[in-house]
Amino acid sequence: MADDSHLPFAFPAIHRRKVTAAFDGGRRTSDGGVLLLAQAERRIGIAAQLADCIADPRDPSRTVHSLDSILRARILAIACGYEDADDLDALRHDPGFKMALGELPDGPVGLASQATMSRWENTPTTRELFRLTGALIDIYCASYPAPPSMVTLDIDDTVDVVHGTQQLSFWNGHHGERCFLPIHVYDTATGRPVAMLLRTGKTPSGAEIAGHIRRLVRRIRRHWPDTHIILRGDCHYGRPEPMRWCENNRVDYVFGLPGNAALHADPVIVTVADGCATDRAIRGDSQLRRYAETHYAAKSWGKTMRRVAARIEASALGLDIRFVVTSLSSASAEHIYDTLYCARGQAENLIKLQKTQLKSDRTSCRSANANQMRLILHTAAYWLIWAVREAVPAKNPLRTAEFATIRVRLLKVAARVIETARRLRIAFGSACPDVQVFRSISLSLRPVGP
Repeated sequence: MADDSHLPFAFPAIHRRKVTAAFDGGRRTSDGGVLLLAQAERRIGIAAQLADCIADPRDPSRTVHSLDSILRARILAIACGYEDADDLDALRHDPGFKMALGELPDGPVGLASQATMSRWENTPTTRELFRLTGALIDIYCASYPAPPSMVTLDIDDTVDVVHGTQQLSFWNGHHGERCFLPIHVYDTATGRPVAMLLRTGKTPSGAEIAGHIRRLVRRIRRHWPDTHIILRGDCHYGRPEPMRWCENNRVDYVFGLPGNAALHADPVIVTVADGCATDRAIRGDSQLRRYAETHYAAKSWGKTMRRVAARIEASALGLDIRFVVTSLSSASAEHIYDTLYCARGQAENLIKLQKTQLKSDRTSCRSANANQMRLILHTAAYWLIWAVREAVPAKNPLRTAEFATIRVRLLKVAARVIETARRLRIAFGSACPDVQVFRSISLSLRPVGP
């Protein structure tokens, strides 16, 4: 069947002049901003670090594409919005992507095909996936120029709906779906991703959470032995096993705690709640908020009493009391709840960037290992867009933009590639609205040295 993609077509006439078009413009790319991503990737070195974790049994004399170039092409494509491996078949000869991988636009060999990409997504073993996840943590630690005195890490799980019989998929009654519940860990204050772990679609147990936290913290402390680490999570993570491990290993925590009859009957909580409801009624306010703290030990905690902070809100609808359990002893209950615990809501926005704007929930492979590999590749793409956004000048609105906005404004930039015997010239559109910020990012990400 003939390919009609290059046949001309027409648009409505303008001032009695015909408007015709065809996809025959030659060396042009619609993703000129992929070169910014390539600069960010070279600075981080993420593709090479991931490739070092995977055994490559191929004969080097017969290898056309190195493993790091295969992973680099896949990561760049995801960042540009091409989340499926089969998109690489259409991008193999795109001049922007070829230059981003260090190839000449008119070179005879294209980038790796979809079949090659899919093969390597399914190649890593479970042991190699552990090394890959550890490499992401190493990249996170290396992103700081010096070990920070303190970091707060948000840990949360998110529903990832499946539509087949993938390994680890499980029916979740709360979400009403057959799904995965992958765990995401972020340094929320800076937006940095730390670790992503695919797991079955049921709520994690306390022992499972403690195991994940142990491996995470031990890897971080290889780089930052003296950094004060605070873990923050919702009530799924307020289990005795992770709290006990944190207390025994110099890690502080702020976890949500489900309310129960014992907590609601605590004399301190009752006194503050009654006073809050009474004062609201006397003042005639629509709502009034107070804070209280107590020490509490659930039966599963044994004899260990832990500090519990309560947020008490009275309104015309009645009392609403929320609890958090923490190992911190110095801050007030108000600071712990409003400033520390509520800030974890930003982690949900970061998960949204991963799921809806980088499509990290495209975990449709049959094998759980392949789906974990996809999650790692999408996290690598997150790093690249994050690095480009961090290079935006501080006062520019794009410095706080979502990834979808960064992609539309800075990555989806059309360009013409002019290749001569001595140089390559990239001609961007003169009317591009973000000329100055694009140039500033490119200069900021340029390698240091000759």
